[in-house]
Amino acid sequence: MSEQLDELDRRILRALQENNRLSFAELAEKVASSAASCMRRVNRLRSAGVILADISLINPKAIGKTLTVIVNVELDRERLDLVDEFKRAMRAAPEVNQCYMVTGSADFVLMVTVEDVEAFDTFVKQRLYTNANVRKFQSMITLDRVKFEPRVKI
Repeated sequence: MSEQLDELDRRILRALQENNRLSFAELAEKVASSAASCMRRVNRLRSAGVILADISLINPKAIGKTLTVIVNVELDRERLDLVDEFKRAMRAAPEVNQCYMVTGSADFVLMVTVEDVEAFDTFVKQRLYTNANVRKFQSMITLDRVKFEPRVKI
């Protein structure tokens, strides 16, 4: 769909990434268009899957999630059914807020956000040690979130 996005679509997307709570009238003013046009375009962008969700970003520490751990996971076997099973398990794990299948020495990289080291230990025991297809994993506890930017450059 990116080839079908015109400059107005791109302005709308940039504005919504900054603040998705704008009314259509406010959005129209920001992007130099009409409210009706903005409404049609936003609905089209949602239907086409360009806009995935409208969410509020929460500060994890404000809700007691003070530990973020990056986990590199290496699978034992890379059969499609076992890879799919691991993907399903990570999607179902509430502690995992990001999961990427990657190239290189690891097969997956996870971002795990939990309350503390004890909660991470529980996650490891319940989600990784019990998975017979996990060969090994390496965890890195984050000390400081230097940059967290969920926006995509448009």
